[in-house]
Amino acid sequence: MSFYARIIGKTPSFDFIRLRFIAFGITAVLILGSFASMAVKGFNFGIDFAGGIVIEVESTNGPADLAKMRQALDTLGLGEVSLQEFGETHRDVMIRVQKQEGDERAQMAALTRVKETLGAGYDYRRVDIVGPKVGSELKRDGTMAVVFAVLAIAAYVWFRFEWQFGVGALIATFHDVITTFGLFSLTGMEFNLTSVAAILTIAGYSVNDTVVEYDRVRENLRKYKTMPIADLINLSVNETLARTILTVSTVFIAVISLVTIGGEVLHGFAIAMLWGLVVGTYSSVYVAMPVLIYFNLRSGKPRPQEDEAKPAVS
Repeated sequence: MSFYARIIGKTPSFDFIRLRFIAFGITAVLILGSFASMAVKGFNFGIDFAGGIVIEVESTNGPADLAKMRQALDTLGLGEVSLQEFGETHRDVMIRVQKQEGDERAQMAALTRVKETLGAGYDYRRVDIVGPKVGSELKRDGTMAVVFAVLAIAAYVWFRFEWQFGVGALIATFHDVITTFGLFSLTGMEFNLTSVAAILTIAGYSVNDTVVEYDRVRENLRKYKTMPIADLINLSVNETLARTILTVSTVFIAVISLVTIGGEVLHGFAIAMLWGLVVGTYSSVYVAMPVLIYFNLRSGKPRPQEDEAKPAVS
């Protein structure tokens, strides 16, 4: 029997819940490791949050000479200046200049000096200047956006199902968000506004998968009133497994395309999305679902509204 026939044409019977204690251990390690990395190593904040200047240039006279460009810019005394080549033509260079002392006029003066020093032969495709005040505001707003999004997701699940499901979704989404923060901290990838967008996208993707599985749990709670809750949750995961596999496969193809041909600007976003695809699927199955075992979802008796729906027997 083919893989398609086993997964799509027939409900599998994998015992996911049996491994929940191992999964809880892995989850604890991921979350604690993420917090430890953020506390010890911190983040490599991009210009959006740290402030400074980002210049994307294209050499019009053949491949860019990074050594010559770096030597020229080092004489300006602008502090840390980093150059990074990207693209396949060896013509594109990303120049990052650290935040200058002073206001926006100081940043503009530094940009002018960079352009004068490089001279002709370069096409300036992108210039971003972020002052220290704007960077602090963006950092605060980005943090608030993530916090409010996670709380709104939990509230949505709470009102659509029951409070137990809301708590489960909150734990799973918190896991996905924190481990993605940990990924940026541990790898040293630049953390900017695009990274915040990736984290919010991951939270939305994860809760979408979780809601589908929770909906199946709710249906099975009505259908199998005496089935042990662990077996019922295991059945619900297996019944939605085909949908999970198909969704992950299609999103994976799109994300891999971003990783390979998305360019330097989207590289951090694409890597975060690839990580979120894996950790979001994991949390839906091994975090959001197993925690329901420890809540009193039912008493084993028909619910009051179900009793009222039955005809009275005299």
